[in-house]
Amino acid sequence: MLNSEELKQYNRHLILDKIGEEGQLKLKRSKVLVIGAGGLGCSILQYLTAAGVGTIGIIDHDIVDQSNLQRQILYTIDDIGKSKAETAKNRLLRLNPFIEFNVYKERLTNENAFYLFQMYDVIIDGSDNFATRYLANDTAVLTNKPLVYGAIFKFEGQVSVFNFKGSATYRCLYPTPPKPDESPNCSEIGVIGVLPGIIGSLQANETIKIICDLEGVLANKLLIFDTLSMRQITLKFERTKNAKLNKLEEDYEFFCGIKPIGEEISLTDLESHKEKYNLLDVREHWEREEKNIGGLHIPLRELSNRYQEVISEKPLVVYCQSGIRSKAAISLLKEKLSNGIILVNLKSGIS
Repeated sequence: MLNSEELKQYNRHLILDKIGEEGQLKLKRSKVLVIGAGGLGCSILQYLTAAGVGTIGIIDHDIVDQSNLQRQILYTIDDIGKSKAETAKNRLLRLNPFIEFNVYKERLTNENAFYLFQMYDVIIDGSDNFATRYLANDTAVLTNKPLVYGAIFKFEGQVSVFNFKGSATYRCLYPTPPKPDESPNCSEIGVIGVLPGIIGSLQANETIKIICDLEGVLANKLLIFDTLSMRQITLKFERTKNAKLNKLEEDYEFFCGIKPIGEEISLTDLESHKEKYNLLDVREHWEREEKNIGGLHIPLRELSNRYQEVISEKPLVVYCQSGIRSKAAISLLKEKLSNGIILVNLKSGIS
């Protein structure tokens, strides 16, 4: 039952037809796992907490960076360097003390996905990379959990609900992942700050509809929202044979083509043995002007047209800000080059 304080807290739901006390009790008894406490996650978490979802799991290994504050509105400048998942929990408890939070300061992996998904009723994907999206989809299918999907790109966002009462899945919509150089995330190309708030709110809305058995769930539909034109369209798609799975992929980064074949090196080890390597910087011009560790400079977006410039007798360390674009660059170079260069990824970039 709802206590006297909860009756006050959720008054606007209690007087709302189609939710009422019955719907609010469904929310209170529900358990939702949110993957990612970044831009999408901040919005998702705030609205699910405010709505009264009884148990919320937050999985995110990352810490707050100053560049996050443009869109990740749960955090302040005082939170820089702190765990996102833990900081989000502490902030959300101040919004609603009647919620139980489970914090997982780790990545979603093959090793923990089954264990985590089985404890929750609904899974929400607020991640920013294809490896996690495919892992989340496949685990949701194998554990028979509905998956609320959201994604953002510059000024445009997408929302859908997968694996809901036998509906289509992420693999029905995207059977194979794009090439790494064709799928940059917001840390590489930017995103308008309000977009994750809009898309995350829509994901929270779909989650509430699922829990409260409301009509209109975005199953077998993809909603696309453009913040520039303010146009919104909904595309229909069907469940296909790609929805059927027997097991997880062995390595989702390899499956998505973003795991480099070969070596990785840390910045500390590189600085200690710099004479053994040549360098390739694949960041943008303004990033290089701000800070660099030398070497040839070809931005990732230009690399497919300029790869012939990559000549090196020594092993070539490819670097960027965080290690993501450099992985994509290595995958591209392995396709294009036949000159036997040993390619090494700078693990975690120069940041």
